[in-house]
Amino acid sequence: MSETTPAPPAPKDRILIALDVERLDEADALLERLAGEITGCKIGTQLFTAAGPVAIERALKRGVRVFLDLKYHDIPNTVAGAVREATRLGVFMLNVHASGGSAMLKAAAEAATTAARDFAVPRPIVLGVTVLTSLDRRALATELGVPGTVEAHVLRLAEQARAAGLHGCVASPREIALLRNALGRDWVIVTPGIRPFRPAGAEGAPRAGSGDDQMRTATPAAAIAAGADYLVVGRPITAAPDPSLAARAILADLQAAGRV
Repeated sequence: MSETTPAPPAPKDRILIALDVERLDEADALLERLAGEITGCKIGTQLFTAAGPVAIERALKRGVRVFLDLKYHDIPNTVAGAVREATRLGVFMLNVHASGGSAMLKAAAEAATTAARDFAVPRPIVLGVTVLTSLDRRALATELGVPGTVEAHVLRLAEQARAAGLHGCVASPREIALLRNALGRDWVIVTPGIRPFRPAGAEGAPRAGSGDDQMRTATPAAAIAAGADYLVVGRPITAAPDPSLAARAILADLQAAGRV
């Protein structure tokens, strides 16, 4: 195993709760209710825009690891600066858009390594975001002008990210097996679009009127079986009447299936 590869996550460490909420007190309340059930969270653009770095600090004080999901996508120097500051804050994982090009990806990887040394903190796992789970093949072709299948484009971006020095990628459940087979065990795969029960409808599409914009989804057990390292889970836990119970049910399903 290479030095850039983290140790395989323990079962309860695989679930990253998505703190996609409007206020810091809501995030605090969720982490309080989930204490002992989860060890990691995802802080994205909504909460970070509302509360800033204090959201990360609050999570870290609770002993919860932070995946900073800001999807940096800018010129190389700007992205390098952002990655440096994220590393200083102590996040264990962050991401950049893999479509930003090789120079930007290399700048992100190098900035994480340099900042970790400068600030004497662990180097974060740097991920490349491939194709958003809200997009399908039709949207990729007609709206973004990308020919071919979603799977082919995801693999192309992931290979580019690895060549630039990144440690893994964010991809939907549909592409996990392809990525694992092509890129090996050391490549970290983080998967959103996790649903405890597959929504009704063809191709895993969300139920009409459900308010769910995830197009390429899978159950937790299916995602882990395909080779995912981490599962980002939001609404199935955060919108549940009892988030702690929902989290325990997901982990129990994984354990019962023998996937963790």
